[in-house]
Amino acid sequence: MEPYTLKKTAKDSAYFTVNWSPLNKVDIHDIHRTVPAMPGIYELYYLDEKKSLNLFLLAKAWYGGLRGSIREKADPELEKNPNRIKILNDRTCLYRFTIIKSSADIDDVFFFFARTYYPDKTDVDDSGRYSYIYVNEATNDKIISR
Repeated sequence: MEPYTLKKTAKDSAYFTVNWSPLNKVDIHDIHRTVPAMPGIYELYYLDEKKSLNLFLLAKAWYGGLRGSIREKADPELEKNPNRIKILNDRTCLYRFTIIKSSADIDDVFFFFARTYYPDKTDVDDSGRYSYIYVNEATNDKIISR
């Protein structure tokens, strides 16, 4: 399955299908070799003591693309947030991504996931184009945001 996002619209609603990349273990060289320099969104996870996945970063990538953004946020030498540096140094970390070629579509999909993962977060805006945003996820991994 290729990591890309499709969109259909009807009246004042947008229906996105997010095809996630496979979940990959963070390896800076692998990221540089396999992640495209395309826009999109991505997630970083860590494994806890029980081998459960824990999301620790949901982010957009536009300038520099997914490759540069994921590499920066997955490298403890480049990351600036002390909490994430500790996680990157102490835990097994994984990432996944999807390509989204429109900046406005990135805003809408990111808004959906931000509100799903962090319902009290109010500083994330959608593009303002639609009254309703729906997202269906497709992945070979068993991680679904809802």
